[in-house]
Amino acid sequence: MAAQTPSGPGLSPVISRRERSLCNGISPWLSPVAMVVTIDLALQGYFSELTVLDREHLPRDGAVLLAPTHRARWDALMLPWAAGRRVTGRDCRFMVTADEMKGLQGWFLHRLGCFPVNQGRPTLASLRFSVELLACGQQLVVFPEGRIRREDGPIRLHQGLARLALLAASQGVEVPVVPVGIAYGHADPRPGDRASLCFGRPLRAEGQGRQAALDFSAELAAAMESAEQAARAVVGRPIGSP
Repeated sequence: MAAQTPSGPGLSPVISRRERSLCNGISPWLSPVAMVVTIDLALQGYFSELTVLDREHLPRDGAVLLAPTHRARWDALMLPWAAGRRVTGRDCRFMVTADEMKGLQGWFLHRLGCFPVNQGRPTLASLRFSVELLACGQQLVVFPEGRIRREDGPIRLHQGLARLALLAASQGVEVPVVPVGIAYGHADPRPGDRASLCFGRPLRAEGQGRQAALDFSAELAAAMESAEQAARAVVGRPIGSP
């Protein structure tokens, strides 16, 4: 597959300039190398079995917001493996916390299409850039829980993803939000574990204001929990088990 330009496919010069203010875009040489190292070697070498459920729910073109559960650092590799350029022909663009974009890790993330956001209080620049990416038909990943949560319990979401989906809709950008459940054989994944990812049915955010965001977040949380239950069943660790 042809390498993508640093600013990504189909991005206008205006969006590319905004992208450079937040990150370095997608490196045409680092991205394919990172894919081999992280997915072919690390991910598939660490886990004994990788399973995808209900991939038919994943749109193959047009804007899409992926909303995965966040249970381990491996999640950031599971998404490109299940929905990245080898599957859909496009990369996963990740919104990540500002802390993740620091140091050596941050150097790589800046060059792999990731950009920082404060989910509790996202900046106007990050929201605008996200909507513009979606308007260009990009695939954006946001972990709406905001942090890794290994313990079972009710899924609680920040409002950042709901606000973004509602903002995009208000600007005429139709964005399916796909709930994603990710599961591993142990709460802290071990070598040789099974791993599974389940795509839920796409949701649509409607309305305006705080209540609309709260309502959509509640709907999304329930859909993410359902997808996670399906993924956990595959690895033999139903919700509520150790």
